[in-house]
Amino acid sequence: MANYEDIISKYQDLPGGIIEAYHALQREYSYIPEDAIRVAAEVFGIPTAKAWGVATFYSYLKVGKRGKNVIRICESAPCHVAGAAEVIAALEKELGIKMGETTPDGKFTLELCECVGQCQATPVITVNSKPYGDMTPEKVSGVLAEYR
Repeated sequence: MANYEDIISKYQDLPGGIIEAYHALQREYSYIPEDAIRVAAEVFGIPTAKAWGVATFYSYLKVGKRGKNVIRICESAPCHVAGAAEVIAALEKELGIKMGETTPDGKFTLELCECVGQCQATPVITVNSKPYGDMTPEKVSGVLAEYR
């Protein structure tokens, strides 16, 4: 794996480069390591607090450890009405973790999110941003098998 400065410095001359750098870090590690935020502040010549502010402002950026495969389930009204709670229960049971947690082996993290723009196929989960619509508790095992 590249070191943080190698990844971040590729974006230092671009408008909005810090956000692009954070995306690149997240692609590499599945999250933004805390130490990388301090490096980003140095590379972009901004206060560390501002670098933290950018990293924590956007819901699609995640600071701190998370699993290799991030499973997000939409908690908006259409998904809720369509049975998201039952899908959440199935995910938690299958993985042995609760929402917001990561499996001990570091393979999976469960997170709630807002609308993913797939309301025609509720409820929806995403795994590493790939959407799976019309989810049911019965489909959970098959989706997870793709990532095990």
